[in-house]
Amino acid sequence: MLELKDKVAIVTGARRGMGKSHALTLAKAGAKVVVADISKEDCEIVVEEIKKNKGEAIAVKCDVTKKEDIDNMVKAAVGKWGKVDILVNNAGICQFKPFLELTEEEWDRTININLRGYFLCAQACAKEMAKQKAGVIVNIASVAMGQVGVGIPALAHYCASKGGIVGMTEALALELAPFNIRVNAISPGAIDTPMTEASKADPKMMEATLARIPLRRMGRPEEVSNLVLFLASDESSYVTGSTVVIDGGWLAG
Repeated sequence: MLELKDKVAIVTGARRGMGKSHALTLAKAGAKVVVADISKEDCEIVVEEIKKNKGEAIAVKCDVTKKEDIDNMVKAAVGKWGKVDILVNNAGICQFKPFLELTEEEWDRTININLRGYFLCAQACAKEMAKQKAGVIVNIASVAMGQVGVGIPALAHYCASKGGIVGMTEALALELAPFNIRVNAISPGAIDTPMTEASKADPKMMEATLARIPLRRMGRPEEVSNLVLFLASDESSYVTGSTVVIDGGWLAG
């Protein structure tokens, strides 16, 4: 049984989709959870669900492009529970736009949320983790990460951000190992979340997506959350610098 009793976790992008699932799963395993996202009202709904299941959580408004918001998020965790043990970097956007029509503003917005935000959150949390000589950072990347991953048309900005996450994860794992801070990435494939609504609404796109997946279905958020839980727990104490793919066999096809 994976257990996170007495651990304090921060989950960004936690108001819905995979982030919400990660927050619920970590709380169920005993962690005290900071549910962070751009809408505090939406986060409060997740917190109430956690409390109904006898868990502990607080809601924090956090725009990951703003360092002040991130610092306040970490202060909220430390102020409430005295420490930060786990960070799940999950906040992100995915907006299709053909490369030749992609604007600088659209490129910058995706990179700022998906990559710069991960850097800022990881740095702020790692400073706290270093004080206690222990911690775990889990970065949510994507199969659209380049190299052994896949490229996706009209998502050059998104793919660049996710590839950057994998590279950053490996570098941070090396640099933070002396502080006993483990850093890993998870690269999900097609997961049934609000972010994939456009694909589900287009039968041809959905058919093409499922044709790539040996299991012939989309993944469920909780399936990714179970992997987050494993990497956040002591059961994965010798795992760092890794990128774990969870894609129903997509990359193996």
